[in-house]
Amino acid sequence: MATLAQSHSFSHNREAFYFGDRALIISVCLLLAFGVVMMTSASIEIASSENGDAFYYLKKQLIFMVMGFIAATAIYMLPLKLYQEWDIFLLFSAVSLLVLVLVPGIGKEVNGSTRWLNLGFMTLQASEPAKLFMVIFIAAYLSKYRTFVCSSWKGFAMPLMFVAVPIFLLLQEPDFGAVVVLLLSVFGMMFLAGVKLYQFVLLILAAGGAAAGLIFSSTYRIARVKSFLTALSDPFNEDVVFGSGYQLAQALIAFGRGEWFGVGLGNSIQKLYFLPEAHTDFVLAIIAEELGVISVLLLLALFLVFIWRAMMIARKNELKGDFFPAYLAYGIALIFLGQVIINVGVNTGLLPTKGLTLPFLSAGGSSLITCMVMVAILLRIDIENHAKANNLKRVING
Repeated sequence: MATLAQSHSFSHNREAFYFGDRALIISVCLLLAFGVVMMTSASIEIASSENGDAFYYLKKQLIFMVMGFIAATAIYMLPLKLYQEWDIFLLFSAVSLLVLVLVPGIGKEVNGSTRWLNLGFMTLQASEPAKLFMVIFIAAYLSKYRTFVCSSWKGFAMPLMFVAVPIFLLLQEPDFGAVVVLLLSVFGMMFLAGVKLYQFVLLILAAGGAAAGLIFSSTYRIARVKSFLTALSDPFNEDVVFGSGYQLAQALIAFGRGEWFGVGLGNSIQKLYFLPEAHTDFVLAIIAEELGVISVLLLLALFLVFIWRAMMIARKNELKGDFFPAYLAYGIALIFLGQVIINVGVNTGLLPTKGLTLPFLSAGGSSLITCMVMVAILLRIDIENHAKANNLKRVING
């Protein structure tokens, strides 16, 4: 009897120290470690020439990583019920951030886009936390009014009305990439919540029509699309290489030089000012050049493992009828999926050139910290689900 009691006590203690999905944690740690190495390699030349310190961006990224870990730890400790209680506040915060960035003197303009807030110690890209706040709000709304959303056109339209204002503000920056990622996440969450297929198809068609309208309303977007269409058949056409497709051409050269196994870590030529934003939006091209297409495929497999585990965390909660954590996990997984698809598509010429970071790998504090916070939320969802299954009320209530 004593042995059984001790065994039960040990088992209970082991359950109490469950920190979240192991595959998810391992994949994130590998992505972070690989990201630090490759971002440093991609930035070392520009950091040396512009800042007199070859490891300038490495030091910044490590500081951001520490900040992200602190923020993620704090978020990890918060019970999920708080997010449902704060849903309106988070909606207001998302809109406020996107409004502030457009206020002259507050928002910071870089390369013709006003997307950043100068916080002194770092610049915050407002769209990064805003996307997360909107996903939390939509998850809370769908969990409360799922039947209403799925059973009537009015209910179907309500989540779209809430998203319309942030979308409009993002287009003013402009940040078309963030718009696509946010819409993909919201549409996906609504579909997974049970929106009828024909409504979903009409929604996609309407979004496609709106996207076409946006493209033809802007000369620089038209130029990018023309360059993209030309690049599909002839990526090294003179109009592409010396026009708006310059970055794409240089990225494709990087992929071509790397072949299957790469030219060796640190031996990239494209990062020597041939490929702009090599350490941010186009870090994948440098990975392909230095480590080869095989490494790119392994990296994508790592992302797929991470997104798959996030989806499984969502599915577990959905099957138990815990809809808020389920939709929230789905939304976060779709944010990552959207960003990876767009970044890879841009780097390989399958999508028009658009500035969007590769999660965990691109240089930049806003993206890295927000990604780490989203991982913390996924782990919190998983441990609360685990705690409910094992009746660990202390974990659930925080």
